[in-house]
Amino acid sequence: MSVATLPPLHDRVVAELRRAILSRRFKPGERLVEERLAAELGVSRIPVREAIRALASEGLVELTARRGASVARLSAQEARETIELRALLEGQNARLAARRRDAGVQQRITAVLERGAAAVQAGRFDQLAALNRQFHEELALAGRNTVLAELLTRLRDRTEMLFAPDAPAGQRAAWDEHAAILRAIVAGDEQEAAILAAAHVTRAGEDFLASQALAEAPAAPLARMRGAKL
Repeated sequence: MSVATLPPLHDRVVAELRRAILSRRFKPGERLVEERLAAELGVSRIPVREAIRALASEGLVELTARRGASVARLSAQEARETIELRALLEGQNARLAARRRDAGVQQRITAVLERGAAAVQAGRFDQLAALNRQFHEELALAGRNTVLAELLTRLRDRTEMLFAPDAPAGQRAAWDEHAAILRAIVAGDEQEAAILAAAHVTRAGEDFLASQALAEAPAAPLARMRGAKL
């Protein structure tokens, strides 16, 4: 990349810190020390401080008077609510994608889907996190609603912080679910696309909550979206 095409310093630092948080290199609750981050990134403390504030506005970083900046840590209730909201919005976005049926976007989703299926088949599970994100980004574009796409991006970041990588069986199931969502979109079946997209997020959320034993008190499990009227 030439100097002329390098992203602005602020954007680069924000992107680097976001990537570290979403990849869980920085764990939930971990303190973000400006001086240490500036040294690691080879920049001054000012762009690091600005990036931390930007990520705080996205809900990825918590700022407190006592501890300073730290990676956001959601409570069990916040996790449930975030997953529920993302499931509903992913369902609505898939409904719009099936209604609008943008051939160009569908082709790009198909290409990502094929790469994901090939990675699963070859056991290259380390590639799936990036491909999964790309699949959902393309799916958001397929709905052709920019406000909804922006909301989904923020919710996806928050849930990506939560979801640990699936075991191989779970990753295979996830890509099978992706394929089913795309088939419904291509067929123009709005109801089926909405149900499958919402169920996909709900399943991942329930698996996470079960594996992490996040429940702080007895609470009803997340409602299954399969068959729900969206």
